[in-house]
Amino acid sequence: MKIKAGIVGGAGYTGGEMLRLLVNHDGVEIVFVHSNSNAGNLISDVHTDLLGDTDLRFTAELSDAIDVLFLCVGHGDAKKFLAANPIAAGIKIIDLSQDFRLAEAAGNDWVYGLPELNRERIQTAGFIANPGCFATCIQLALLPLAAKGLLKNEVHINATTGSTGAGQGLAATSHFSWRNNNLSVYKAFEHQHLNEIGQSLLQLDQAFDQELNFIPQRGDFTRGILAAVYVESELTAEEAQLIYETYYSGHPFTQVSKKNIDLKQVVNTNKGLVHVEKHGNKLLIISIIDNLLKGASGQAVQNMNLMFGLDERQGLRLKAAAF
Repeated sequence: MKIKAGIVGGAGYTGGEMLRLLVNHDGVEIVFVHSNSNAGNLISDVHTDLLGDTDLRFTAELSDAIDVLFLCVGHGDAKKFLAANPIAAGIKIIDLSQDFRLAEAAGNDWVYGLPELNRERIQTAGFIANPGCFATCIQLALLPLAAKGLLKNEVHINATTGSTGAGQGLAATSHFSWRNNNLSVYKAFEHQHLNEIGQSLLQLDQAFDQELNFIPQRGDFTRGILAAVYVESELTAEEAQLIYETYYSGHPFTQVSKKNIDLKQVVNTNKGLVHVEKHGNKLLIISIIDNLLKGASGQAVQNMNLMFGLDERQGLRLKAAAF
């Protein structure tokens, strides 16, 4: 029996990635793709690369004949949608917005969906709050240290994201003519993903009380995130390498590289790659992901696989571009 899936907000970047993954997932049947603005239009008229892959059309109607519902909507819109459209009992929900990521706002029904942190809880969850893209990349850099209680000093983070991280809505900083051949800092020290990062570090180390100094940057590329994180540490390079390899040994999508890493290794994949180096008394951790896959839709499908007892990697065996 295939998992029957519904998608709300299928016209945006994360909705499009969700469709590309689920159309090619042999364990899933897409029952509906909801979009008020595109109701009646062929999905392949909006996501033109899916021409020949699906004959589905967007619909303004919802159906309870599903096992899982993906909410690929904007921040703040998931709560509004669920308030206006009660979902039948037994249907699992995976929300890609930030509406349910923080425990104090979400309550006990929602599980934070980072498999490298909460795999066992995800497997029995009914409602998943999919992590943010920056948050995923940065947490992959820090979780092994937090699990060992080794974050004893301030954490310094510089991370750059591709233009798809801003979504499809037009803004002064999302136009091609502005973004191309350009680089800028935004939301320095106050990015919204800091809250979920801090929440996860406290989950692993209840004594964690250090500053997270985060400088986000807009890159002039389309997709991907590279985070360079450093902390003061007494670990040797060999000790740090072992800690990271041990922590991620059971997580198929996160790999620890002994060589330096670059963004093209993960673009168009659900991988997270991590590399650690020692420089004097500083430990440098480089972490990379594709913001639309491991940072959004790919991780949502990974969570769905775990929730329904499938191989975690099913439908996600994607390859990065070689050039």
